Amino acid sequence: MEKKFKLQWDVEKLSEAFQVTKDDVREYFTDGRRVSFIIERRLKWDHPGWQLAPSEGAGYDLKDPDGGLWEVRSVTKGGVYFTPSNQVGSGRKFNEDGFQGKLSGIKGFILTDIEKFPSMDVYVLPVTNVIRWHKQGLLGTNAKISRAKFISHFVNDIIHD
Repeated sequence: MEKKFKLQWDVEKLSEAFQVTKDDVREYFTDGRRVSFIIERRLKWDHPGWQLAPSEGAGYDLKDPDGGLWEVRSVTKGGVYFTPSNQVGSGRKFNEDGFQGKLSGIKGFILTDIEKFPSMDVYVLPVTNVIRWHKQGLLGTNAKISRAKFISHFVNDIIHD
């Protein structure tokens, strides 16, 4: 898988296939909670040898052909987080041990900028980058960064690493 590529979608065809409006398609495909399942499957089918995790609770989303485990995340208006999913949401807190455990169990993150739908940029981010950024204090206190900071400060680091 390349470090950066695009996922292209045809809004008209999706609207026809799902029998919903184009606005409904745009709403769905720019909501990270909803579109993540589709993106995971699209990545799997676009990259032979990749496999989906056996369940939602597996601790990873995709397995590469060499057995490396990857977490798939969306870059949304609100940014992107690198913590385990159980540390994100109302009433949930960041936990350093859980965060480090997540990082130690995966090869990296595959990040999709869903705000650019229907032509979404995808970045393959090795976990070493996240570890380095965290040690340098570049991630927020809850290991989340804004979309603007991701694009302005981190994209070049991913592509040229």
